[in-house]
Amino acid sequence: MNIRDYNFDGKKAIVRVDFNVPIQDGKITDMTRINGAAPTLKLILEKGGSLIIMSHMGKPKGKKKPELSLSQIVDAVSQTLGVPVKFAPDCADASEAAAALKKGEVLLLENLRYYPEEEGKPVGIEKDDPAYEDAKKEMKGRQKDFAKKLASYADCYVMDAFGTAHRKHASTAVIADYFDADNKMLGLLMEKEVQAVDNVLSNIKRPFVAIMGGSKVSSKIGIIENLLGKVDKLILCGGMTYTFSKAHGGEIGNSIVELDKLDVALNVEKMAKENGVELVLGTDSICGDSFSNDAKQLVCPSNAIPEGWEGLDAGPETQKAFAAAIKGAKTILWNGPAGVFEFDNFCAGSRAVGNAVAEATAEGAFSLIGGGDSVACVNKFGLADKVSYISTGGGALLEAIEGKELPGVAAIKG
Repeated sequence: MNIRDYNFDGKKAIVRVDFNVPIQDGKITDMTRINGAAPTLKLILEKGGSLIIMSHMGKPKGKKKPELSLSQIVDAVSQTLGVPVKFAPDCADASEAAAALKKGEVLLLENLRYYPEEEGKPVGIEKDDPAYEDAKKEMKGRQKDFAKKLASYADCYVMDAFGTAHRKHASTAVIADYFDADNKMLGLLMEKEVQAVDNVLSNIKRPFVAIMGGSKVSSKIGIIENLLGKVDKLILCGGMTYTFSKAHGGEIGNSIVELDKLDVALNVEKMAKENGVELVLGTDSICGDSFSNDAKQLVCPSNAIPEGWEGLDAGPETQKAFAAAIKGAKTILWNGPAGVFEFDNFCAGSRAVGNAVAEATAEGAFSLIGGGDSVACVNKFGLADKVSYISTGGGALLEAIEGKELPGVAAIKG
C-alpha cells in the first residue's frame, strides 16, 4: 500500500519513527530525525487519522533508564506537529490511551527498548552458554507477543524509521506480520531514503566518488569492498588513515590504529588497484599532544608522527588532495568525518570535505550524506541545504549500499 493512497480517516496509525535524538542537559541538540519524520506524521493527521508514535532511544538493554525516556522529547514533537502530544509511560501498557485517541490526536509511546522483547535478544546469557539457543527461542516467542501487543493499538502500520530498518526488531519488522498488505506501508521518509540509495547504486552518474571516514577499518570493510566494484575514486579518511600508514611500516605515534587489520588495509589497496579505483589516503595530519580541543598542534606526515602525538585531523596537503578528488564528481557518497570534527580546532579536514561536496553538488552532482557523524558535520558547517540528500540512517544506509536486504523494508514489501 502507498501511504498517499491510504484512507486514514477515522483510523489509528501506529508509526515506527527514529526519534533516537541527541540530548544534552535535557535539550535536543539535533532535530534532523524529528524533522525528517514530520511530513509522514502530518500527512496522516491531515487525512483524518490519529497517531501512535513509537521509537527507541539509546541502548537501555531492557532496563528503564530515565535519561533515555522519550518523555524528554514530547514538547519538541508537539511543536513540530503543531498539536499537543500525549505520552504513554509504558509502551506495552497503552491499550486504554490508544483506544481513547480521537481523530487528529497524537500519542507517543515510551522507549521501546525498555523491553528486551523489542530487540529479541536473550538477556543475561552468553552465546557460548549451552542454554543460549533455548533462551533465544523463548525470547523470539516473547518478541512476537510484544509486537502483537503494539499492533493491537492501531488499524494500520507505517514504517518510517530508516535508521533502524536494518534491524529485525519487534517494532520495525515483526509487527508487520499482524497487518495485511492493505494496512501496512512505508512512510514518506522511508520512500525518500530507499530512493536516495537507489540513485547512488542504480542510477550512477560518473565520476562516482565515495568518502569513507571514521575510526575503524573493521566497521566499514564490508561497504568498502562493495564500493570498490562501483566507484571511480574512494577517499579513506579519519582514524582509519593510521591503520593504512602502519600497514606500510609508518610511525603513527599515539594515533588510533587496528593492529589486527593491517592485512585488511593492504588488501583494500590491492582490490582498488585490481578494480581500477583511485584510492585517496591522507598524506599529512594535524596532530595533537592529547585528545582534546586545547591540545598543542603539530602538522606532520601521516607516516611520521612523533611519539606522544596523535593524528586528530587531515593536514593541509591532504585537505587539498581530498577537495581535488571530489571536484568534478557527479555522484558522491559521504559517510564519516575526516577528523575529530567535534573539536573546533580539529575540524578543518571535515570542513574541507564538506565544502568540496557542496561545490560539486552546486555543479550538478547528486550527493548523499549518511551516518550520524557526517550529518552532524554538515549541520555544524551550515551545509545542510547545499547537499542533495541527508540520510537519517547510519548502519541502515551502509547495509543498503552493501546490497543487503533491510528487514524493515522487506516486512512491508513482502
